[in-house]
Amino acid sequence: MKISPHWLRDFVDLPVDYLRLADELTLAGVAVEGVSGEGDNTVFEMEITTNRPDAMNHYGVAREVSALYDLPLKPIEPKLPPSQGKSDVTIDIQEPAFCPRFTAREIRGTAIKPSPATIASRLQLLDQRPISNAVDATNYVLWESGKPTHVFDLDLLEGRRLVIRKAQAGETLKTLDGVERKLSTEDLVVADAKKPVGLAGVMGGYDTMITEKTKNILIESAWWDPVTVRRMSKRHGIHTDASHRFERGADFESTVASTNRVAELILASGGGTLIGDVIDVIARKLDLAPVELDPREVHRILGEKISTLEINRILTRLGFTVLAGGEDKYLVHIPSWRLDIEREIDIIEELARLHGYDKFPNTLPAYSGEVRELPDAHKDARLRSGLLALGYNETISLTFISKDDALRFSTAVELDLANPLSDEASVMRTSMVPSMLNMLAYNLNRGSDNVRLFESGNVFEASGADSKLLEKSLELKRISIGATGNVDAEVVRGLASGAAARPFSFFDLKGDVESLLAPFNQWTLYYDAQTANYYHPGRSARAVMDGATVAQFGQIHPDVAAARKLRQDIFVAEIYLDRLYQHDLGQVRYEALPRFPAVERDFSFAFDDSVEFEKIHHSISGLAIVELRSFVPVELFRGEKVGTGKYSILMRANFQSSERTLRDDEVAQWAGQIAKALEALGGVQRA
Repeated sequence: MKISPHWLRDFVDLPVDYLRLADELTLAGVAVEGVSGEGDNTVFEMEITTNRPDAMNHYGVAREVSALYDLPLKPIEPKLPPSQGKSDVTIDIQEPAFCPRFTAREIRGTAIKPSPATIASRLQLLDQRPISNAVDATNYVLWESGKPTHVFDLDLLEGRRLVIRKAQAGETLKTLDGVERKLSTEDLVVADAKKPVGLAGVMGGYDTMITEKTKNILIESAWWDPVTVRRMSKRHGIHTDASHRFERGADFESTVASTNRVAELILASGGGTLIGDVIDVIARKLDLAPVELDPREVHRILGEKISTLEINRILTRLGFTVLAGGEDKYLVHIPSWRLDIEREIDIIEELARLHGYDKFPNTLPAYSGEVRELPDAHKDARLRSGLLALGYNETISLTFISKDDALRFSTAVELDLANPLSDEASVMRTSMVPSMLNMLAYNLNRGSDNVRLFESGNVFEASGADSKLLEKSLELKRISIGATGNVDAEVVRGLASGAAARPFSFFDLKGDVESLLAPFNQWTLYYDAQTANYYHPGRSARAVMDGATVAQFGQIHPDVAAARKLRQDIFVAEIYLDRLYQHDLGQVRYEALPRFPAVERDFSFAFDDSVEFEKIHHSISGLAIVELRSFVPVELFRGEKVGTGKYSILMRANFQSSERTLRDDEVAQWAGQIAKALEALGGVQRA
């Protein structure tokens, strides 16, 4: 919102220039985000938090200045001529729960004309378009003191009465913006004897608006229930300066003062006669409960003792009333415009910001005990550093996904959001795969073809005997990994030698997952093809550590990729940290390189396609040959010479002893054992 510092001078004598004022207001918690213009045309662009509607106007900011510099605040005191006769306008509040107070004032015989230059120029400075002296008077009071008001053409009000009621089914209202709106029984309206003439707290009606023909005016100022105004504003898609303030809580005691101020401005510019006394109907009182303040608690919270004189000065300047309480405590009465003050800590915050945050010395918080590392922090750091070393970039995404994605990528019961941002973010994520796919697609759509990403976060699912009741929920830690494109982003040297860039494959992802799992202690770790159906059935795997699945990874199924319009192969892994972290990190131990040479032997065998290398490796490991340091595949071949449904594989065994040089006869014996084990699996040795 915009504030004119020149306008502030109507209420407080500023002791500093505008730039310094902007800085010091910001330090006091009333933020000035920008300054434009010069001299009397200077404008502050202010960021007023939603809990401070009292500061969304010039008088409210002037009150802050008064407390900040300990200066007197000049009151707004409308000067009205003597009224004539008695007004016959009646006010009927049928919904006191939503409108506890309604105030009105009648003016007859006024002239509708352009506003005086001083009022018009001030409104224009705040980007408000002048309309007429009567309408501008309500806008001026809104920006002056923060109280929304409205003016009716009294001659267009049926029965010369206003009724505050709920709308009836089928009723319509043409609002000031010219839109015919269909009302519901949940809408609160201001009506005359026959029809609605205003949407309470949101916008007035078109049929009773002020025109150049208007002679008689009814001014109204009311207090509306914030929740009701918010719901109507959202239901009808209207957000006005008035609704913005009523939604956050207006000043209950300002209705008479604001009505009189509007009347003063209209009479000064258009003349006319003030009829009768102010009509002030109070259906129920709104009193803010006093708050007890203990100076010792102020000292404990702020870490510095603030004098009794300073406490009284700050609170009094802000409009609070400070009375003596019991046991050296204060009883603080809250002003009607500060609906955000409810507890002692709220008052302490007021003291801190007006005393000056910069005046408190820098001290460390009191602490007794010992510094403890967060659970699993070392494991988190190990995985993160490992992923960064592998060339992945860390990302962060929303924890919300669509309901369709929750059903597609998980079997867990999802948690629905009560007020979702959109249908695409309507539930808490049950898997991190959808978010990773979205981020990879985002990069691909912007010309980044070689992408490596990872994200660490939580997934959420309902738990309990009847998870649909949503009595409990689980937060489970996960890491997701995504990759697409070529293995090396820079392939200049390879292309120069005539070699094509190699695309990222399932085996690259498997190698990365293996390197991440390797530091954790485990008895058994194996990989199989039992993965979720959103993975490619021939290019995916799961990692099982000591009987528990700790990761799933592989290429995304072509149907899933096509549905999400992913134009190249996508590889994703999801690591279940809640299961993985049940294993401790292994101790890094130094082991000297062997002094004795290694001996290699190659084995070329043909197998049926049903025999996976995991089975081969498990069989060779079962031989328990101590000197066998590694047994790895080297080449894989398929073709007519091998036969349909078969493959030929070249495997290499590495033998080495840390104590002596191996003899040919014992190496030959071990090689024979390996050959027999491979033959037992159905393998046929090739020449």
